[in-house]
Amino acid sequence: MKILYGVQGTGNGHISRARIMAKRFNELGIQVDYLFSGRPANKFFDMQVFGNYQVRQGMSFTHKDGGIDLLTTLQNIKPLQFWRDVKALDLSNYDVVLNDFEPISAWAARRQGIASINISHQAAFLQPVPMQGAGWTDKKILRYFAPCQYNLGVHWYHFGANIIPPFIDEPDTLDNKDNKILVYLPFESLPNITAMLADFCDYEFYCYHPSLDADSEQEHIKLRKLSRTGFKHDLAECKGIIANAGFELSSEALCYGKRILLKPLTGQFEQESNAKTLELLGLATVMPQLNFETVEQWLEHKNGGRVKFPSDPQPLIDWVMKGEYNQTRSLLDQLWSQVEFPKKVSHKLKQDAA
Repeated sequence: MKILYGVQGTGNGHISRARIMAKRFNELGIQVDYLFSGRPANKFFDMQVFGNYQVRQGMSFTHKDGGIDLLTTLQNIKPLQFWRDVKALDLSNYDVVLNDFEPISAWAARRQGIASINISHQAAFLQPVPMQGAGWTDKKILRYFAPCQYNLGVHWYHFGANIIPPFIDEPDTLDNKDNKILVYLPFESLPNITAMLADFCDYEFYCYHPSLDADSEQEHIKLRKLSRTGFKHDLAECKGIIANAGFELSSEALCYGKRILLKPLTGQFEQESNAKTLELLGLATVMPQLNFETVEQWLEHKNGGRVKFPSDPQPLIDWVMKGEYNQTRSLLDQLWSQVEFPKKVSHKLKQDAA
């Protein structure tokens, strides 16, 4: 079986999920080609596991000051180039297209009649899961941005739907340094972030931001350019994270047992839904805007609850290779049997299901 894997490159979460899959595919000797879109080619990093991958412009959203900049987003969309890329992508040699919210490969598969599977967090929102702030336009984007023949959602809980848990690699070492906090707010203004953290001198904040070209320090605030290796190290060591409500980083923080403070991207229903879900489960604190008082209260919290997620995507890969994409029950049972929630969360889920 020959596979094309289309990955949305706008956020690092999609790439992190694909990286775990790619590592396992490589170990098994399964041939997979990768196509990324939504980010300039020179902005990708640590991509060796994907081999000779392809990059297309695709479509993505532009952000400004913690929210979606709709006007700039519309100005940057180039529909003619997008359609040319869709028509130029020849899938005749592929048996199936795996898709993580990547529009070019999804539309090309639809156009050419190639089997396609949407394996993404966004696919979970096509099913009955908690949603916050989703309007008519959001729902249409979910359905038509990267439409696939089959939809397999990825979420922190199955909600009785066609959903699998995330795959998270546990770190070799795990620590909780009481005064170390990881900050990743890529859609917020860096001066606004540092101003919010300036008075918390008893803590060290390791702040990663895409606007930084080099590492530097502002007293107790350690400014860090994007680095997968450095970020993973600091995530394993920190006591908690302050972040936007992206799915993948929240999943890693849950698996590592870190305290979580989320500031969802304004106007982005997916992040608002993620934040609401974790808040309802008692696994995160949420602040709608950057807020000194909320950070102050959160820093005094106790340890975060730890959720165990599977790390090996082998069951999913076996399911893909089998080719019976309408049959998911065995896959779901196998993967969710590996998930372990904190006792308070398990109790709440049982109550809600009763």
